[in-house]
Amino acid sequence: MRNNRRLLGWLDERTGLKKIWETLFARKIPESKGSVAWFYTLGSACLFVFVVQVITGVLLAMNYVPSPDHAYDSVRFIDKQVFLGHFLRGLHKWGATFMVVVVLLHMLRVYFMGAYKYPREVTWMMGVVILLLVMAFSFTGYLLPWDQKAYWATAVGANIAGQTPVVGSHVAKILKGGEEMGVATLTRFYALHVLVLPILTALLVGIHLFLVVWHGISEPPEKTNRQIESN
Repeated sequence: MRNNRRLLGWLDERTGLKKIWETLFARKIPESKGSVAWFYTLGSACLFVFVVQVITGVLLAMNYVPSPDHAYDSVRFIDKQVFLGHFLRGLHKWGATFMVVVVLLHMLRVYFMGAYKYPREVTWMMGVVILLLVMAFSFTGYLLPWDQKAYWATAVGANIAGQTPVVGSHVAKILKGGEEMGVATLTRFYALHVLVLPILTALLVGIHLFLVVWHGISEPPEKTNRQIESN
């Protein structure tokens, strides 16, 4: 125990881990009635689920082959032969759904509590973009098993995007990698899912966290109204 404390103290002196932890995770939330305070944990829940998705995604990518000839077989290999593969794939799959739900709840909490107002407008806009990226994660990841359900669901999604006025045909062609879905489509979706979207999301999450720390956590509406009335 004493050696662990010395090691932690040594790391803290050189990296400031304790200060970083207190700034990002040990912040006090505003006082509020009933269970309202629990809604302030949704942002941390979003970050936790994102980290879980990154870790499980990396582990799954080690055994996944992004080609039409081998994608489905590699998914079956992960399910049947990789140690804890079925558990990791299930955790990643349901984690994706849970992440969409948690991010939506977090956005609703921010909206109904008025936390998007001055001076937090940029923080709110960053959150909206992150929500769109989460939806893009779900769309691009759905195709990767390369089974009939994933193929035709993605085809429907691409066709819906193709109905967009003016740019629709170009958007559909970019998504498919050509006129029809095939090798280019799977490769493009895989690159977006494991490279482009994670980098963009991590960057925006970092900026979002910085802005949250910079401006602090907003007060509940009832407390803010009481302060205004008292003044």
